[in-house]
Amino acid sequence: MKIGIVGCAGRMGRMLTATVLDTPGAELAGGTETPSSEFIGHDMGRLAGGDAIGVTVSADAEALFEAADAIIDFTIPAATVAHAALAEANGTSLVVGTTGLSDGDMTRLEAAGDGTAIVQAGNMSLGVNLLVGLSEQVARALGPDFDIEVVEMHHKHKIDAPSGTALMLGKAAAKGRGVDHDASAVMSREGETGARPDGAIGYATLRGGDVIGEHSVIFAGHGERIELVHKAADRGLFARGAVHAALWTAGKAPGLYSMRDVLGFD
Repeated sequence: MKIGIVGCAGRMGRMLTATVLDTPGAELAGGTETPSSEFIGHDMGRLAGGDAIGVTVSADAEALFEAADAIIDFTIPAATVAHAALAEANGTSLVVGTTGLSDGDMTRLEAAGDGTAIVQAGNMSLGVNLLVGLSEQVARALGPDFDIEVVEMHHKHKIDAPSGTALMLGKAAAKGRGVDHDASAVMSREGETGARPDGAIGYATLRGGDVIGEHSVIFAGHGERIELVHKAADRGLFARGAVHAALWTAGKAPGLYSMRDVLGFD
């Protein structure tokens, strides 16, 4: 499969390039950056930390979508929406790891899915997405007698809390329990909070050091506790998940898919 990378000169773009080059069954179709980027014309192999491969960074996104079977996009919402339109027009599958997408952006991705296969996820880690599915199933199986707490830790430079992945986990648990997440979520506790409300989904946020990402979903009942945990030790796992998703789109019908679909998690 010929896979292209938009935003290929950034840290994630370089990881994606290296992962495509190392993945059997994948071929690098090219990569793009904004026209003003200093990396236009640079060899993508060298940008990814390896030898020159004769594939250079371009500013022509339309040409890349025409040449590739699949495109991976970890850019910004406005660019992702534009790329979705190109994907639909060219029948090129698209894997979206861009964060911060609005409801309107998601509506436009869904519309573009009428013409091609699009995979979108706030976290491309295969393990995290497996954890999301498990959290929903466990919440459904255990019922309201078990209290749910989501705990996450990231490096000290992360500026948002709780993490988007933590929210994915909490929302999955709420779905499994059949409750409204926003009405049930407790984002912080301080002082005399009183007893824990029945049915609450609590969040706790930790920050420090260089932690890439750790997430736990705790189901606490009477006399027993179940903990689902994922710890990321290598940022490359997000790139590997995205390339895995791109390969998965081969032969898939048009539509907006999630990593849950990629994993075959029913």
